[in-house]
Amino acid sequence: MQNLIAKYFTKQASLSELDELTKWIEDPAHKEEFIQYVKINHAIDFNMKKYGTDKSKELLLKFIEKEKKAHKMRQTFHIVKYAAVILIFLGIGFLFKNGFLNNTPTSIDSNTSMPVTLDNKIEVGTDKATLTLEDGSSIDLEKGKTVRTKNGQSNGEELIYDSSNIPSTEIAYNYLTIPRGGQFHIKLADGTLVWLNSESRLKYPVAFTEGKTRTVELVYGEAYFEVSPSTEHKGATFRVLHPSQEIEVLGTSFNLKAYRDETNIYTTLVEGKVSISTATTKQVLKPSQQSNLDLKNNHVSVHQTDVNQEISWRRGLFSFKGKSLEEIAMVLSRWYDVDIEFSRPALKNVRFNGVLRKEETIEEILNTILTTNSIKAYEINNKKIILK
Repeated sequence: MQNLIAKYFTKQASLSELDELTKWIEDPAHKEEFIQYVKINHAIDFNMKKYGTDKSKELLLKFIEKEKKAHKMRQTFHIVKYAAVILIFLGIGFLFKNGFLNNTPTSIDSNTSMPVTLDNKIEVGTDKATLTLEDGSSIDLEKGKTVRTKNGQSNGEELIYDSSNIPSTEIAYNYLTIPRGGQFHIKLADGTLVWLNSESRLKYPVAFTEGKTRTVELVYGEAYFEVSPSTEHKGATFRVLHPSQEIEVLGTSFNLKAYRDETNIYTTLVEGKVSISTATTKQVLKPSQQSNLDLKNNHVSVHQTDVNQEISWRRGLFSFKGKSLEEIAMVLSRWYDVDIEFSRPALKNVRFNGVLRKEETIEEILNTILTTNSIKAYEINNKKIILK
């Protein structure tokens, strides 16, 4: 079991070994042995007095079981999360140092402090949006709320427009606005599917004129499109407008990221073909390519990219591959509707790798980052987070 614990902390334990460790931890007779071994061999400064409550144990075992299920679904798994949550549920402060597997305990950094939660009002993001109709009136869309309009309906998780509705003369436009802490799915009248990320806004017609170019506008934010093929609409192409660029497609899947607080616009092609036009250039993307429009100089560059990482948000994941904490903070602030600050400017440039679930609480996310020593501690007060 000592070898298994060592493998557990060094991210080498297999799923069967995690099962074995779970059963071993569940036995009260092993509690003291586990505590002493970790204390001696892993240089963890902690106070075990708070451990032993039924609630702590219940939370710990539920978490391990949850993570084992996730492990079966994806080959790449960050076992270091187990260490973070186990130690937190045991009520301990910790810091890993190089050489912590040696029998001689390493010293504990005197600057290390525990996470502090003064008042946590941060909720996990959910399906919600504001629909603005052609007459200027607004309707809140949210889970559990059914809404019907002249042209469509919503069950609180998606908005679907009537494909049989054909505009007579003047085309009417609706807006779908996603706040911070929200996301939403919409099916346009031509059958095109659009997933909108937090803090985004889409302008679109309630119906399309048959045979004419189908045009929508991503005013700001991030959206993933699965465009209904032009062959189903008498050859009519599909265009996505943005104040700084235009995308023309025949029938394809792509992701467009154009947030107001960022100086770059990213277009990622999943499949099919798109043409991107700016004031000075035109680029055609192939699958797995991404265009990067730098708004500061209007320069466009094209490169290969990891599509799965770019569209992971649509599958309910945060995929942070070599992302800086500053970039990660921007993503988290939108999903959890929170303000994130850094106690030291140097922390903004620290890199982190990990795939996390959007359904996790903000504390679970921060505790995972904490295990990498990227940050030493954090403080949550109301809807403000300080990384230290």
